[in-house]
Amino acid sequence: MSKCVFLDRDGVLNEDRTDYVYRVEDFIIPDGVPEALRLLKDAGYLLIVITNQAGIAKGLYTRDDVMACYNYLQEQCGQVIDDIYYCPHHPKYDTESLTRKPGSLLLEKAMAKYNITPDESWMIGDALRDMQAGKRVGVRTVRIADEPELSAECDGSAPNLLEASRIVLGYA
Repeated sequence: MSKCVFLDRDGVLNEDRTDYVYRVEDFIIPDGVPEALRLLKDAGYLLIVITNQAGIAKGLYTRDDVMACYNYLQEQCGQVIDDIYYCPHHPKYDTESLTRKPGSLLLEKAMAKYNITPDESWMIGDALRDMQAGKRVGVRTVRIADEPELSAECDGSAPNLLEASRIVLGYA
């Protein structure tokens, strides 16, 4: 059995924007992200990105654009991420999908493939839908938020990924 930290992309691994982030030149990795990923990896966690990419359904960018950003992230962070799962769908543009967060099918697929133990695993995201998807599969959750918040929706809150990693590692 494996332990895992599932990571949302926009707002966690890269700076979010009001429009979509799909070009490498717009993919800004916040300070502390490479260090956070290394700390989690060194502690024995699998690192798996779980992201909604509705811009594909909207025709704004392609799957290749998503993977170019992912490959750039990997290059900048020492190739520590184990996998990426993304949902290319949007209910108003193509189809309803259980892979779209707050649905949990992408997490379920990763858990089956990597034999992940839910009670040793986490979901880190910046949106309520990330917390909901994590809770659906029984993992603990940390929400990235400017203002720390604790609610039934998440197990912890942090201003950035580095602080979130410290919560996961138990030395917050």
